[in-house]
Amino acid sequence: MESLTFTALGGECELYGVDVVPAALEQGRMWTLRLHARLTRFDPASELSRFNASAGTWLAVSSELEALLRESLRAFEVSEGPMNVTVLPALLAAGYTRDFAAGPTARTAAPRIAPLPEALEVRPGEARLATGSAVDLGGIAKGWMADRLAERLGDNALANLCGDLYARGGGTTGEGWPVGFGDRTLLLKDLGAATSGTTKRSWEGGHHLIDPRTGLPARSDLSEVSVLASTAMDAEIYAKVALLLGSVEAPKWLEPRSPGWSLA
Repeated sequence: MESLTFTALGGECELYGVDVVPAALEQGRMWTLRLHARLTRFDPASELSRFNASAGTWLAVSSELEALLRESLRAFEVSEGPMNVTVLPALLAAGYTRDFAAGPTARTAAPRIAPLPEALEVRPGEARLATGSAVDLGGIAKGWMADRLAERLGDNALANLCGDLYARGGGTTGEGWPVGFGDRTLLLKDLGAATSGTTKRSWEGGHHLIDPRTGLPARSDLSEVSVLASTAMDAEIYAKVALLLGSVEAPKWLEPRSPGWSLA
């Protein structure tokens, strides 16, 4: 088995593959870094920042950004509303205006967040944001990228991007890839997993998980949720929704959708 660990997307990323050459892992790392540079909101020259700055007009977008924006619209529908990538103005209002290591800035009044189909339109090769809207792809990008990285690496591989992962094939034993999940380890085979939490990027009076219903940092009795799904992308959606719903409603929502979850 070959493995590679690197830093990107705001945390630690891991690639594993059985019967893959090290060059394939390095290609996966470089693909991740290139997309990170294009999708970060902290660089005003990134593709995502230029798209946000164009709000109100149609703008040509890359195939990757177009795919992610379409996935964002699907996530809004699947989540029945809570997954809304146009929370960036609310994140800025909460004080998360720069790289987390630099610390929060002063809070301002929370803006209204429109339902995503009102704020975002996508057509082949271009997209448009409503005036005043701005996108933060965050976990959606990690889940989407993890799914594609695992596929790029071959039939027996695992891609873990800061906790959003997809395990393809049976790992070294054929029984599955060992993955920490809540307080236990599971063997995952052709499954995605994701963890959403409010403690890693938190500060006095707030955290990075915005509830689009209020425009404020979510008020939930859960601090961390891990979820399994058929893809890393769907696991990301389910974990975020479950955390927003809280410990009473989350299991009811997850029951028909996920084969397993851990709430804390």
